[in-house]
Amino acid sequence: MNPINQILTNFPIMVLDGAMATELERYGCNLNDRLWSAKIVMENPELIKKVHLDYFQAGADCAITASYQATIQGYQERGLTEEEAIGLIQKSVQLAAEARDEFWSQLKDKSTRPKPLVAASVGPYGAFLSDGSEYRGDYSIGEDELVAFHKDRIRVLADAGADVLACETLPCLAEAKAIIKVLKDFPEVYAWFSFSAKDGYHISDGEKISSCAEWLDGEEQAAAIGINCSAPQFIESLIKEAKSRSSKPIIVYPNSGEEYDATSKTWNEELQKNTFSSNTQRWHEAGAQIIGGCCRTTPEDIAAITGWAR
Repeated sequence: MNPINQILTNFPIMVLDGAMATELERYGCNLNDRLWSAKIVMENPELIKKVHLDYFQAGADCAITASYQATIQGYQERGLTEEEAIGLIQKSVQLAAEARDEFWSQLKDKSTRPKPLVAASVGPYGAFLSDGSEYRGDYSIGEDELVAFHKDRIRVLADAGADVLACETLPCLAEAKAIIKVLKDFPEVYAWFSFSAKDGYHISDGEKISSCAEWLDGEEQAAAIGINCSAPQFIESLIKEAKSRSSKPIIVYPNSGEEYDATSKTWNEELQKNTFSSNTQRWHEAGAQIIGGCCRTTPEDIAAITGWAR
């Protein structure tokens, strides 16, 4: 059964975690690397687990694993064997599951929230390229190559025991279609599909979010549809557009509102402090049932969501 529906049957909202990389940097990690947080799975796995714990304690009902940029090819380029690469991708799921089980066993009152899920992050092909194309979708490969790219990692993540896959920051519907094709080989596996958007109506490559929602609405294994890693000011409109064409749960976890410069790989921190919590309430009113944060959001932001949601 769709694990997201199981939670939403009993609770009005499912709260996601926030940024993994932001917290790792706060703990002193240098992530200026093609592997990004996947590098820390290799170098300092206990720290990944600690960040997951921080988010569960803040109220998150779901941990997104540090596998966004963890691919077999990516690790092999770093000199690891295929076997070692597979072990690290599985480890990203195990670390989140250990943090969840530890947290849950120590929680006194379990009546106010669901047992959290572990969502295995499936980053887009553009994240592997590490050239910013996950915000453009101008891939030079077709559906067959995208299927081949995603297949091995999805098999590894499914075998590792994740509750659901987080297919996130997808810049084009073609990539979602390729992933759905892969999922047909894993009938028990559910995934959410979350796109990066360039305005209130269109995902990164210019396709309408409403068209994406309509296409995915017919797919049983699509557990939820929505937007992540995008500017907060577009989210309300995107929710309404997606909701108009799909009965699936709507998921949103945008960035904090600061702007990212993909060329210099830095953030403009001047923008929008402290508006995240009030925004999340509006997104829920607009129809989103699964809400969290992406880049530059923190456990404090997640605690602010649980503050009004519970």
